[in-house]
Amino acid sequence: MFLQQLINGLTLGSTYALIALGYTMVYGIVQLINFAHGEIYMFGAFFGLLLVLTFDVDIFLAIAGAMVFCMLMGVLVERIAYRPLRGSSRLSALISAIGVSIFLSTFMVLLRGPNSTSYPSSVMAIKTYHIGSIELSSLQIMILVTAAVLMIGLELMVKRTRMGKAMRACSQDLDAARLMGINVDRTISFTFALGSALAAAGGVMVGVYYNAVQPYMGTMAGLKAFAAAVLGGIGSIPGAMLGGILLGVLENLGIAYLASSYKDAIAFGILILVLLIRPQGLLGKATTKKV
Repeated sequence: MFLQQLINGLTLGSTYALIALGYTMVYGIVQLINFAHGEIYMFGAFFGLLLVLTFDVDIFLAIAGAMVFCMLMGVLVERIAYRPLRGSSRLSALISAIGVSIFLSTFMVLLRGPNSTSYPSSVMAIKTYHIGSIELSSLQIMILVTAAVLMIGLELMVKRTRMGKAMRACSQDLDAARLMGINVDRTISFTFALGSALAAAGGVMVGVYYNAVQPYMGTMAGLKAFAAAVLGGIGSIPGAMLGGILLGVLENLGIAYLASSYKDAIAFGILILVLLIRPQGLLGKATTKKV
């Protein structure tokens, strides 16, 4: 039972990690918690569903299409809701983020209705493999492999590309980066786009995994991903990956050995403990920022 829950937790945790990366990258550069990020994840799930229903694409094309759509959406949200407030107080940016979150979820309710919608079975042929007492589906394998590829690709991009260097420079000092000739506005927009794309991938995979997509799915997922980012160390990319995976594993073990009613409480209990014991997170640093 433990190994089965561990696999289930890794599957769920990898999606939390994808969402948490968006939180941590944005915070690492502009010191902003983008509370509309959960709704970007939700829009990604719905756009992937739209592609499947309209063009009968498979899950990989649905993920790719949702990522492109949400990249544009992330840039638009940053340009309209956050860039004008960049020189304002953090409270103003926080209120704007909450407002965008409410607007996006309400807009989707008006567009699609409040009810849950399912992905058709044609999106992916799911097979189940038995390894002893463990059940492992082809969908779980796909989620784990896809999330791993995306996270490794992100890490390589940040460490080895020109834009990645610009992101790291901006995370250290925006003014100094601007003086060195880095286009700060473009770098911030790219960071929002990149985080939104990862969230969209997570949204499609979760929609297929749980066979349900609904307008408020981003609220709890976004809050748990934020807790994962804090657990790993907000502002740290490896920390967000580790935090998301740990949170997913702990949540599934809690459901198995305690009760399913503790599912949501576990994430926020962990968040409180981390803030009390190690506010910088597992891989974060108390006095420095990083991407």
